[in-house]
Amino acid sequence: MSIEDSTNVQLTRLSITAPGTSPNTDGIHITRSKDVQVTNCKIMTGDDCMSIENGTHNLHVSKVVCGPGHGISIGSLGDDNSRAEVSGITIDSVQLYGTTNGARIKTYQGGSGYAKDITFQNIIMDNVKNPIVVDQNYCDKAKPCKAQGSAVEVSNVVFKNIRGTTITKEAIKLTCSKNVPCHDITLQNIDLKMEGGKGAAESMCQNAKWRKSGTVLPQPCTSKN
Repeated sequence: MSIEDSTNVQLTRLSITAPGTSPNTDGIHITRSKDVQVTNCKIMTGDDCMSIENGTHNLHVSKVVCGPGHGISIGSLGDDNSRAEVSGITIDSVQLYGTTNGARIKTYQGGSGYAKDITFQNIIMDNVKNPIVVDQNYCDKAKPCKAQGSAVEVSNVVFKNIRGTTITKEAIKLTCSKNVPCHDITLQNIDLKMEGGKGAAESMCQNAKWRKSGTVLPQPCTSKN
C-alpha cells in the first residue's frame, strides 16, 4: 500500500501479507504526505514493514505488528544526491517479530535536507537482527558507494522504552556522517538481550552525538568500528 501526495489519511485494521522471501514488498510506503495515522495493522512481508520516505511530516503509527520483513524504516533518504525532508514522526506501541531490522533511519551520502523530530517508543523486539539503527552511510549497491561530503541531517531522535531480543551482537548501531554527524540522539529505557542468552549484546557508534536516560542495555557505544 502506498500513500503519496496526500493529507489527512487514516489507515486502520489492515492486514498486509506477502511471503518473507518476496523482494520489494514494502507493506505501507509513505511519501510526500502529511497528517497520516496508521493504527492496529498487521504486516507480514519480504521488505520493509513500513517505509517512510521524503516529504513525510506529522505521521503517527501505533499498535502495529510486523514480521517477517525488514522492520520499520525511515528512508532511504537522499539517494542520487537528492534533498529529503522528513519530520514529526512517532512510532508507538509496535511489535516486531523476526525482522531484519527494528527501528531504522537510513540515508545516503551526498544527499541534503533533514530527518528530525522522530520518536520510536514502547517497542517489543523478538528475534530481531538489527534492533536500533541510524545509518547515514546507507548503500544498496553491490560495490561500495563512494564517500561524499554532504548528508541528510539526522537530529532529535528518541529511542524510548524498547525491549526484547537481538540475534546479532550489535543491538544498537549509530553509523553517522563524518561531516554532518547525527545529533540529539536519545536512548532511554532500553533492554535488548542476545536471543537465547548467547553472551552480552553490544552497541556501536560512529560520529554520533547521543545521550542516555534511564537504564540502557547494551551500554551505548561499547565498540567503535
